[in-house]
Amino acid sequence: MAKRIIAVICAGLLWCMQVTAQENNIYTITNYGAIGDGKTDNARAIQKAIDACNTAGGGRVVVPAGHTFLTGPFDLRSFVELYIETNARLLANPDERVYTKSAFRDNKGEGTIWIGGENLVNVTIDGNGIIDGNGISFMGAELEDSYVLKPFTVVDPRPHLLTIVGGKNIRIRDLTIRNSAYWTLHLIGCDDVAITGITLLNNLKVRNSDGIDLDHSKNVRITNCYIESGDDCICLKNRREYEEFGVCENITVSNCTMTSRSCAVKIGSENMDSIRHVVFNNCVITKSNRGIGIQNRDEGTVTDVIFSNMVVDSHLFSDVWWGKSEPIYVTAYRRAKANNKDASWRFPKGATEGKVGKVSNIFFSNIKCRSENGVYVSAEAMDKITGIHFDNIDLQLNKTTNSMGGVYDRRPCMVEGIVKAPTSGFYFDTADSLNINNCSVVWGNSRPNYFAYVLESNRVPVLVIKNLEGQSAFPGKLPAIK
Repeated sequence: MAKRIIAVICAGLLWCMQVTAQENNIYTITNYGAIGDGKTDNARAIQKAIDACNTAGGGRVVVPAGHTFLTGPFDLRSFVELYIETNARLLANPDERVYTKSAFRDNKGEGTIWIGGENLVNVTIDGNGIIDGNGISFMGAELEDSYVLKPFTVVDPRPHLLTIVGGKNIRIRDLTIRNSAYWTLHLIGCDDVAITGITLLNNLKVRNSDGIDLDHSKNVRITNCYIESGDDCICLKNRREYEEFGVCENITVSNCTMTSRSCAVKIGSENMDSIRHVVFNNCVITKSNRGIGIQNRDEGTVTDVIFSNMVVDSHLFSDVWWGKSEPIYVTAYRRAKANNKDASWRFPKGATEGKVGKVSNIFFSNIKCRSENGVYVSAEAMDKITGIHFDNIDLQLNKTTNSMGGVYDRRPCMVEGIVKAPTSGFYFDTADSLNINNCSVVWGNSRPNYFAYVLESNRVPVLVIKNLEGQSAFPGKLPAIK
């Protein structure tokens, strides 16, 4: 009898706590059954709290401090602020079986969704806590330069950390987000997004672990973030699976620091629409493979983009990672057909081969580069890259790793992917209307025999050079310009 009375009292107290919290528009997940022991899957409890908050018209769902809450997939709702308190952690369940929803709709071979949401309005994720994707749990054996990717048949179970489709007024701020097994923040068809003050730390050996992917999204501001990722840190794209959302445009990125084993800042390679009106300003790229990259491989276009006031530090890494230490990289090639990930979903419906759109009106201004390779501009035809402007670009080239250079990386493309060529400060191959103004090239003390010219240009009918300073790597043997 006494036990029954105690149980009734406890249930009453819990009900009172829920009512009081709900009156203040605060929904703490422990009041809905969540257990912060790091072992119990709390997806159901978290979803109940989010749904209750949404049903009541909105408010704050709290992940309380001092606990680790293991959880499988759950969905955000409109008008909900997911608030992870300081010293609280959401941790992805390592059981691959709980991840069943594809991150790319009917294309099931490129990951699943952990934290998701569709057609959301007024959603905020914040609170100074930690969202942990538990990424290493989904990897195979550790290698020197990467982790082995586990084989799969139809569904790649590796979860993307956050996937929002069709969001409006999305705010992500003041969090530590880490250890994603696949893409980290994937925003698809979103409008009016602000990402600020986040620390994003992925394992540098995990392939496909992009930091922030803006996919068919518009009016996005990314500010004051620190990002480390095995794959691209910030990437703009237009994936074919979500083509109904249209162009990716009006993007500003400022005051961010990035490190990547692939490309710290990338536009492409998936781009079946248009990417335009983009500004990157006041950013630092350090210890990366490739620095700034525009990699067009589909029929979409890239136009009206500005990169300014940046520092780029790039180094060579193994062939597992795309890129060959190019501090600035602009390419336009039709994508390869043979690569498994480039099959079927990469091309227009019914096509077995794609096309490549134009890259034009791109401005690089006041960028200081330290690298093992030079600026690379290359396309399959001269009219595919036009109107590229380099103003006040200072390059310091020096051999800093044991990896072999004298190569440029055009992967994925229909032609040869890895191209052997002398390393020059600027290497231009098949483009038009390129402009160099007030730029310089300086060589360090470590100069392998493939270090060569200040500038080499092939098949560029209009190349305007004003005040390009520097000598070749070996002035007694090579001219400054070829």
